[in-house]
Amino acid sequence: MNQQQLEVFRQQLLDLQSELTETNQAGEAGRQTVVLDQSSVGRLSRMDAMQAQQMALETTRRRQQQLQRISASMKRIDSGDYGDCVECGEAIDPRRLKFDPTSTLCIGCAGKS
Repeated sequence: MNQQQLEVFRQQLLDLQSELTETNQAGEAGRQTVVLDQSSVGRLSRMDAMQAQQMALETTRRRQQQLQRISASMKRIDSGDYGDCVECGEAIDPRRLKFDPTSTLCIGCAGKS
């Protein structure tokens, strides 16, 4: 993979990282502790609020995992390993990387797992 392609992928990763970080900050209110005071909120409303809180926490967890994958991809770019399958060592198709720049497996190895 040439330097120009690597820079395109680096920018794509940085844009994705920025977007995820901003979304995490915006979703802070959904992760707040649910108040269990029946005088202010009914039982079903509390259950809905608790479910919404759990969904927000899971979404945050997934964003954090994606941010970790982005960080690992940036390190692979810096080390010169980006674009190589971690299983077989073959080059990952640039179209696959364009779709998901955090891909670590070629299509053949991804199909095996």
